[in-house]
Amino acid sequence: MASEDESLASGPRVVTITKSETGFGFNVRGQVTEGGQLKSINGELYAPMQHVSAVLAGGAAEKAGIRKGDRILNVNNINVEGATHKKVVDLIKSGGPELILMIVSVPRQQAEHLDPSDESSGSCSYYDYTEKRALPISLPDYKHVDRHNEKFIVYNIYLAGRQLCSHRYSEFVQLHNALKREFPDFQFPKLPGKWPFALSDQQLDARRRGLENYLDRVTAVRVIAENDIMQQFLSSDATDTEEQAADVDIRISLPGQSTVTLTIKRTASTSEVLEQLLEKLQLHSDMLCYVALYENMEDQNFDRKLHQNEQPHSIYVQNYTALSSTCLVLKKWLFSAQRESNLLSNEQALEMFYVQAVADVASHKVKPKDKSTELQQLHDSDDKLKYLKTLSDCYGYREVIFPHCGCDARKEGHVIATISYSCFELQACSDDGLLDSQVHTFSWSEIQSWDTDPEYISFSFTYSKPGKRQRTVQIFTSYYTYMFECFERVTAEQELDRSPFDRPDRLAMCRNDSNVVLRTNGVGLNGDRKKPDLPPRPSSVASPEPEENEIEFPTQQQQQQ
Repeated sequence: MASEDESLASGPRVVTITKSETGFGFNVRGQVTEGGQLKSINGELYAPMQHVSAVLAGGAAEKAGIRKGDRILNVNNINVEGATHKKVVDLIKSGGPELILMIVSVPRQQAEHLDPSDESSGSCSYYDYTEKRALPISLPDYKHVDRHNEKFIVYNIYLAGRQLCSHRYSEFVQLHNALKREFPDFQFPKLPGKWPFALSDQQLDARRRGLENYLDRVTAVRVIAENDIMQQFLSSDATDTEEQAADVDIRISLPGQSTVTLTIKRTASTSEVLEQLLEKLQLHSDMLCYVALYENMEDQNFDRKLHQNEQPHSIYVQNYTALSSTCLVLKKWLFSAQRESNLLSNEQALEMFYVQAVADVASHKVKPKDKSTELQQLHDSDDKLKYLKTLSDCYGYREVIFPHCGCDARKEGHVIATISYSCFELQACSDDGLLDSQVHTFSWSEIQSWDTDPEYISFSFTYSKPGKRQRTVQIFTSYYTYMFECFERVTAEQELDRSPFDRPDRLAMCRNDSNVVLRTNGVGLNGDRKKPDLPPRPSSVASPEPEENEIEFPTQQQQQQ
């Protein structure tokens, strides 16, 4: 009878993993760059592949037959041979509750060598240390702390002039040991030596310079700088919970190139920070409901609106590897053309919306197409009002276009979701975002309800088209909360536009209620989200129980048939 190693190593095999309460139950590790030299695995040549570095005992992956050391050749019918770690992880996350992997298993002895234990130095490199990116990280000073009858020194860590955190020497030692376990084949620089006696000011400053040199050299290696261990270190703090209420500085980018610095409480929520920012900017009361804080996702050219309960400072320091001075942005939060037109009589609103529009065109978030020449002339003449009116019907203006993601109605490839005042649109595309010709458009009168499922990292909506049964579509995106807020916002604006009463005090109350999400007539934050009251629907399209089969994007083969 063949041994377990012999049977598993016979060639590639397909495994289906169904997500459980503990997730898929395995970790993936591998290279951070594409391509690489072909290597022999079980007698066959393969490009470098991501491998399973850990399997949860009793978890979904173990039950499906996954084991430590398995190389991943294919994810949900997409070849990932030679792919980056990020691409493989993104494909796994975006595929929904069922994951189909094609794997190549290796003998147990070889699998153990791929991923050394904490006690082993290992000789097999599974990380690429060649990609470098110098970060402007510094430890300009230190401070003496006296808390709970204990006295100690903390070193303040800054990046590009913004303070990230403060840490004791012992925490640098813990970081160093954790990184050595995670990257056993990397030659780490030495930490400044430990001294059993109290240090003089000169010795403390020498230690500060040594720690600064250590962080500078280690964070210059991109794979280490972006590792969870380092990110946790640079976003946490040596201080205890009493210090969480301490004042900290953050920078927030305004439309255009300018930034403003705010001194806030470390644990301040989005709504609290926004309130403080608007007060500092002395923004006119007419605009208070139409701006929000966003996180700039540089790698996707996308801005994610922060939820009211998030802590902007935490997001600010976690993005310490971002190239810009801050990842936080103040932007317009508005879909209605009618409301924007009314606001443009206000000079502050006109200036802010115009500067943001120019920046969005430059970054290709808004695509003017054949209006580029006309817009450039209007920009040169500083005709702000006409510029905005000309841009009003261009792709991406007063719309939110989400990065491509998985969808249960799409058997092959991804979709790009676009939310506007008039409709919700799903554009078919390939797994890497290349647009297809297939588009499904849903008017807001057809959409019945919407909700999120954090367990599956997804957003779903139920719709009913005339003469057809009610159906539900699930979209697998890490931006599911923002997508949900956009649905809430559009329907709320639509109802207010239909209302004969539009008092500024009513909008101010909406702003305080949910970080400028306008909530009216049943649009709330708990449970299944149902739309505001609309005109009665024809009896011919009464909504029965939802079907399992959703909208369909035909495959290329089906289209040819």
